[in-house]
Amino acid sequence: MRFALFICVVLGTFLSERLNEAVIFKFTNFECGTYNESWFVFHNCRLKAVGRNKVLLNMNGTILHPAHHIVMHYKVFKKESGYKPWLLENQIDACRFMRNKKDPVGNILHSLFKDFSNINHTCPYMGPQILKDFYLRHELLILPFPTGDYLLSLRWHFDRKLQFDTNVSFVFVEDLVKRQP
Repeated sequence: MRFALFICVVLGTFLSERLNEAVIFKFTNFECGTYNESWFVFHNCRLKAVGRNKVLLNMNGTILHPAHHIVMHYKVFKKESGYKPWLLENQIDACRFMRNKKDPVGNILHSLFKDFSNINHTCPYMGPQILKDFYLRHELLILPFPTGDYLLSLRWHFDRKLQFDTNVSFVFVEDLVKRQP
């Protein structure tokens, strides 16, 4: 019985290491732009490659006036001879989401960045909003994701006025039968 348990642990460790090697989930581009610099200003908006399969996203912006009603409109595009609309387009009331976290897509997005940000409280939002050394972790994806290049377009509305956009491009590759050179 102990030997069988030992074999299961060894096999599980081996397979999890192989699975981690077989998945590439990283940023490829990050763009941000503001429409109203009297309300929101970006100070830093960049990617930093720290390894072949690990890219860090850093974003630093300041909300200059209290934002009590924030709506995030998101679209996910997949690259197929240019970016084509894919599966998701919706909006999330960010203030309500931060109070009760009942939106499934919002939960996935929030689980990805919450450890790297100070954007973890309820409204009103004001002052510096920071994402520091944020990188993508495939183990936090709850749903299966097809291999491909993607663009996540986020449009941020404060008090029903479009304030800024953030566009994040990323690649997801799952090669479970990774070939050895």
